[in-house]
Amino acid sequence: MTSDPPRRAYDAGRRRDAARRRRADVLSACRELLFRDGYQATTVRAVADRAGVSVETVYKVFGGKPGLLKALWDVTLAGDDDPRAMAERPQLQEVWATSDPHAKLRLYAAFVRGVHERLAALSVLLAQAGPAVGEVLEAGERERLTGVTAFVTHLAEAGVVRSGADRARLADSVWTLTGPRPFTQLTAKRGWPADAYEGWLAALLEATLLEPSVRHG
Repeated sequence: MTSDPPRRAYDAGRRRDAARRRRADVLSACRELLFRDGYQATTVRAVADRAGVSVETVYKVFGGKPGLLKALWDVTLAGDDDPRAMAERPQLQEVWATSDPHAKLRLYAAFVRGVHERLAALSVLLAQAGPAVGEVLEAGERERLTGVTAFVTHLAEAGVVRSGADRARLADSVWTLTGPRPFTQLTAKRGWPADAYEGWLAALLEATLLEPSVRHG
């Protein structure tokens, strides 16, 4: 009597890698179709066909077109499909770890610039699509406000924020200054180089946030 051959061990890592590749292929197809054909023509079926997967796969992974667009927004914002939160990534970790407040704000301005350089075109395209994608843009702004609030809290706990300042209002101010519109207006409309925008933002953040003794120290 012969024994059965041993079962091949289940390769969970290989399956996860394949799933990540499919996800990346779908998001790449979505981006390509959005910029080539526009929002309305970029249907779930069109994306699935372009990516070489089934429509069911797209729905299973992303839950439909709104989820697909939100996922595309997130990976564009981050620059990759790493699931770590933005605050856990090296660029912002460097911001948190830097002790000098002026250097901290310059690093933060550089981070904001990078985000807008990645997101600007997609943001404009989705804004032109109208109410159908409003929730994606609103979710992005809510998340941005959460991040900005955490940054203002971090500065306040470091003792460098203006004495007596309302933290919520400071967060609102930084949220406005670091939003996509100033970046687009200054770079696309007024022709500023991105490094000029970055310097402008860093100077305004210092003026808005820092205690005068710190600002001029």
